[in-house]
Amino acid sequence: MTKSDTTVELKLPIIENMELVATQTAEVVSKHMKLDSDKTNEISLALIEACINAFEHSETKSEVYIHFIISSENLTIKVIDKGKGFDSSKISIPNIENKIGSDEKKRGWGIMLIKELMDSVNYESNEEGTTLTLSLIHISEPTRQAEISYAVVCLKK
Repeated sequence: MTKSDTTVELKLPIIENMELVATQTAEVVSKHMKLDSDKTNEISLALIEACINAFEHSETKSEVYIHFIISSENLTIKVIDKGKGFDSSKISIPNIENKIGSDEKKRGWGIMLIKELMDSVNYESNEEGTTLTLSLIHISEPTRQAEISYAVVCLKK
């Protein structure tokens, strides 16, 4: 984190639908970063999945903490619980064919969705809790326009 980074911190009690508070904050942060509605929705969906995982699987009796770290180049979201932790190598991605058309629970897609929606996903987990770090690389509009202009010049050569 640099001096120019801004951090927004939430402390969410384990109460039904509290993940929606996190998504409301994500919407404000996305607006501040001038992200489009598609990217905002992707962030919100990834955050809902991360919060529900922390609420349901960590077995924490305390709160879940969410830190939005905003910079000009990216957004980093940390979802932190003080629960039992988990071994990410033991997490398997569900088989869609087995789930569809069966009585098997239609759950277990959270981690896969989060990984698809965000640019980078990392877990740090032990018996004292888990920190899930979600990152979105954001290229500001002026930088993106400059890169496009440069690419066009290179193609014309």
